[in-house]
Parts: sequence; structure tokens; C-alpha cells
Amino acid sequence: MSATESFPADPTRPTGSRSETSGLLDVLNVAAVVLDADGRIVLWSPQAEDLYGYTATEALGSYAGQLLVHEQHRALVRRLFTQVMVGEGSWAGVFPIRHKNGGTLLVEFRNMRLEDNRKGFYALGLATDQGTLRQVERDLALSTRLISQSPIGLAVVDTDLRYVTVNPALERINGLPAAEHVGRRVREALPFLDTEAIEAAMRKVLASGIPILDRESLGRTPADPDREHAWSVSFYRLESSNGKVLGLAISVVDVTERYRATAEAALARQRLSIVADASIRIGTTLDLEQTARELADVSVPELADVAAVDVLDSILNGHSAAVIHEGPALFRALAVAASQPSDAVSAADPPGEVARYEADRLVTRCVNTGRPVRVSHVGSDDLTCIARSPEAAKLLAAAGVHSYLAVPLIARGEVLGALDLKRTRNPEPFTGDDEVLAGELAARAAVCIDNARWYRQLRNTALTLQRSLLPQQPPEQPGLQIAYRYQPAQAASEVGGDWFDVIPLSGDKTALVIGDVMGSGITAAATMGQLRTATRTLAELDLDPAEVLRHLDRITDRMGQTITTCIYAVYDPHQAQCLISCAGHLPPALVRPGQAPELLDLPTGAPLGVGDVAFHTTTLALHPDDQLVLYTDGLVETRDQAIDERLDAFLALLAEPRRSLEDTCDALLRELRQPGNHDDVALLIARARHRPESGATRSA
Repeated sequence: MSATESFPADPTRPTGSRSETSGLLDVLNVAAVVLDADGRIVLWSPQAEDLYGYTATEALGSYAGQLLVHEQHRALVRRLFTQVMVGEGSWAGVFPIRHKNGGTLLVEFRNMRLEDNRKGFYALGLATDQGTLRQVERDLALSTRLISQSPIGLAVVDTDLRYVTVNPALERINGLPAAEHVGRRVREALPFLDTEAIEAAMRKVLASGIPILDRESLGRTPADPDREHAWSVSFYRLESSNGKVLGLAISVVDVTERYRATAEAALARQRLSIVADASIRIGTTLDLEQTARELADVSVPELADVAAVDVLDSILNGHSAAVIHEGPALFRALAVAASQPSDAVSAADPPGEVARYEADRLVTRCVNTGRPVRVSHVGSDDLTCIARSPEAAKLLAAAGVHSYLAVPLIARGEVLGALDLKRTRNPEPFTGDDEVLAGELAARAAVCIDNARWYRQLRNTALTLQRSLLPQQPPEQPGLQIAYRYQPAQAASEVGGDWFDVIPLSGDKTALVIGDVMGSGITAAATMGQLRTATRTLAELDLDPAEVLRHLDRITDRMGQTITTCIYAVYDPHQAQCLISCAGHLPPALVRPGQAPELLDLPTGAPLGVGDVAFHTTTLALHPDDQLVLYTDGLVETRDQAIDERLDAFLALLAEPRRSLEDTCDALLRELRQPGNHDDVALLIARARHRPESGATRSA
């Protein structure tokens, strides 16, 4: 066996070899010196030479007191030496020693008497540098305190993956005392976790030495058996100073709240996608029944398993929807949608039929009060208040309806009907967030329904209000070609309220709108929908853009704690000009043929919601083939680049050779968006075309 080889593990014999160091003892570099009864040095270790500076040849045979002790301390040393040699006990303490170089060295001593087989006595002195010893003591004390008091679970396992030690935090996390950890393998101590995968990862670290950091682990522990927890676990290989593998250090952090927040953020992103989808799919025509079907289809299956859209029959007869505070309601069913065939569909009123619902029905309460009605957990008594008749209640029970939500369809202050939602297969009850989302969908649809009924009566619905809040494919506008994109955020803990709109106005004019509600979550999305609805209403009044922003500022201020940036522009193809007003938003880009793209120098204005601020309208000439590019900050802002650099990159992409508006949208998103973006983005590009003939002007 070579000097570098070690013996097999055996508790009855030592391990190691001459080439191995001893860890802590090697760090302390303990010096050993043996004196005879007269105080002469008879044994001198290499560590003594390192500590005191004298070689063995220089030290052996010399009186230790004369060699190592300053003269003023020799009497004390002789007294202490005598006490040790007569058997009055050992001596320990710090003593100043004279180094060979003449300097004084503070040394930590341990002195004791030795006896040989001839009854001869010797003095053994063990010593180490005081500074080194104190540093080691501080390091050990710090490590001990950190481990014992750390809120992070910490453990050490040996090469057989048996626990050697665990700290109190890990005891609490696993719900097991240290005694039930130590000596046991991970699979034995924690059978309630996926120990096969955990131990495989640990063996990989033992073999490679490459740590595994922040490995996610899910499970339930005896400390909290009724709730699933998530942990971030890291493994590090432990080695001695000579490279021998000792085992693994393990750190465990409970990240349950972060895990749940991530799941909630994913759900919020899904909700925002539903809102964006609804902007495109709801209101694609001014057909009343089609709009209702679109609302029902958007609601299923992401929000509900069964959705029904019913309007008050009175609004279809040319009457304003009066505010009803009590009494029964007469509904006309417009649409029903379901994720799959169900008895709940049979219980719903067939589209086109008129049904009377008494005052005690939940849908009647919804339209009478103008407020949502939510029953998170439906009981048998609730079914009779949901269904029109006892027979329908039995069908709902057979379908397994367990949660119910009704939200009013309100447009311009009038209650038009209700969106009725039920869950059968989806096991989760309706929540407050579901209520907000359903209200947003209903608000969008209600405006479209209201527009459809009025334009149907005026016999002027085909061209002017052919699209909804955000058409799937914007209809062709006089003098304009339009392209747009919306892309939700990709980061977990970040969602927003970006929006855009294209609104046809009288005199062949077109309103172009883009905005960004500051904040995140489903609340920002709901606020965005309210502002979009308000913007469309104000646009119909043919106001100056600055005046529109002034009204929106008042509306936003009344919402409370809502700040929104916005650009409102009105393009008149007959005048070949565009009126633009800005409320704290990033400047639009103007692209003219044969010229470098530029950012418009507009009065920035304050964001909506600040209150009592002035807005200004700028007049811009927009000739055929000129392009106006509106965007939100998610397109150009990042956390690691200056905004000026990003805007330069944005303009450089717009300067590339002429291409279609659709290709331009794709190129901007492809080149400027990055993986993990923490903000959503809205993009709207309008290209001026040759002005229409005067006879093509639409009437208001």
C-alpha cells in the first residue's frame, strides 16, 4: 500500500497516512515540547520549530526558560514548572514567549506532567499561536450560532447519505426531532417526500462536486400534513483540507408562499389573456345575438363550464332599460355555451325565448340591484333560486352545479341583462377575482349590445359600429391601413393593463388610442377595460383630443389610486392631418418615405388620474404612406438597458426597407421583446393612404 492510500473504514484501527493532514489540528499547528526534571528540552517537534523559530539542533539540551522566556518572566516560569513537576496539577494559559528573532509571541499553553516506566518525570508543553487559536474559536462559535439560530434548514449527511447533524430549523420544517434524523438515510427519515429523486441528486453532487442550487421540492410533512409545501433545496459537497470527500451539506428554505404566488401569477396571466382575447372576439359585428354568443364562448371553459347571456326583453322593444329595484323580470335568452353536453344546458332557457323570473331568483336580484351575485358553494336550496322552475333545478342538480355567478350587463348607466355562469366540472368555486374578470367581460359585451340595439333602431349599423372594443381584424378605415399586436407579460411575479383601440368617427375620421394602466394583476386589467369603454363613449362626441383626455383624467381620478398613461389621436383623411394629445405616454414614432424615422416632440402632459392638469393637442400632417407607430413601454423598456438605447434600436428597426404593416409588427416584437419580459405590450401602426373621395364620407 502506498503512502497516499488509506485503510478501509474500521473503527478499531486508525485511518489516514503520512501524507494526510488532520484538518483542525493542522490549522492550529500545535507545537509539542518535552522537558526533563531539570527543565532541559529533550523533545522538540517540527511545529515547535515553526512556532518558536529554533531548530531541533538549537533547542535540544537547552534550558527552556533561558531559551524561550524573557528574563523578567523566568521566576514565574520556574514556579509554575515546579508546581507541575511536583504534581500540583497541570497549567494552562497564555504566556509571552521570546521568539528566535527577538520578538515576543503570545502563545496558548497546556502544560502537564508525564511519568515514564522508571518513575521519571517530564513536563509536556503543548502550544499554539494565540491569534490563530482565537480566530478558530471565533469561527467555530460563529458557525455554531449561525447553524443553530438560522431560519434556513441545515443538515450534514455522510457519504452513505445518513444524517450526521440537523439544525433546529430543519427539525421544524420536516416535523421531526434531530434524534429521528441522525443515523438514518434520507429515504428512512423522510418517506413522505420523493426521496428517490432527492437521493439521486445528492449522489450526483457527491460524485461530481458540482453543487445543485435551489432545487424545488414539493410535499407534505408531519409538521403540516394537511397542506402542500414547497422547498428550495441546495446540496454542496464537503471535503477535508486534503480533498477527501466527507459528505454533503444541505440547505432547505421553505418557499411555499413564493410557490403559491407564482401559481397565482400564472393564473393572473391567464386571466389577462382572456381579457385580451375578449377584446378581439366580442363585438366583431353589430348583430345582437352574435355578440351574445361571443361573450358566452369567451367565458367557456376558462371562466365557467356553462354560460348564458340574457337581456331584459324591454330593451329590445325600443325602450330605455329602466332601473328596477324590485319585482320579477322578463328576460330574452340570447346565447348559451357549455364546455361539453350537460343537463345544465337543458336547464337554461333556449336562445330566442322569453322567460319570466320571479323576484327571489338570483339573476333577477342581479339586474334589479345592478350588482354581481356570487354563490361560491351552491346548496340544494340555492338551486331553486337559480333555476326558473323546479324541473330546471333538478337538471342543475343532476349536472353537478356547485358554484354560481351572475354579473349585470351595464352600458352607459343602464342595466341591459346578465351574464349567468355555472361550474360543474371545474372543482374550484368562483372567487372575487373571477367576479372581477366576469364583470370586465360583461362590461365589454354590454357596450356592444347597447350599440347594436341603438344602431338597429337607427338603421345605420353596418359600417359605423361593425367592430367591438378591439376587433379581431380591424375593418378598413377611410384613408388608413391598420395593424396591431398585443402580447402579455412573460415573468412570474409581473401582469399589466396595456390596451389599444381603433374607433371610427364621423366625417371619415378615425380615433387611434393606446394606453397603459400602471400596476399589475387582474385589478389593472379591470381598470383598463373601464377606461377603454369610457374612451369609446367620449370618442362618439367628436371632441378635441385634449378635451377627451381631460374627461378621462376626471374619470380616472374618481377611480382612486389609478395612474394611466395614454395617447389619443384623431386622423382626418380629407385634411391629411392627425390631431394628437399625450397624457404622460412615450412619444409615437413617425415614419415618412425616404426619411429617417423620428419620435414626435409632443407636450408630454401628466398621466391620467393626477387631476387638474392641462392637456395640449398637436396637429401633425400625415400624407399618403406616412406611418404613425403607437406603442406601450413594454416594447422598449428593460431592466438592464437605458431607455435611450432601446428607443434607438426601435427607430433602427422602423428604418429598414418598406414592408407590410403586419411584418413590421412581427419584426418589432421579435427583435425588441426578450424572454422573461416583466411587462405586457400593445402595438398599433397606422399607415395613411390616399384620401377618400368626398362622397365617401360617413354620416355621424
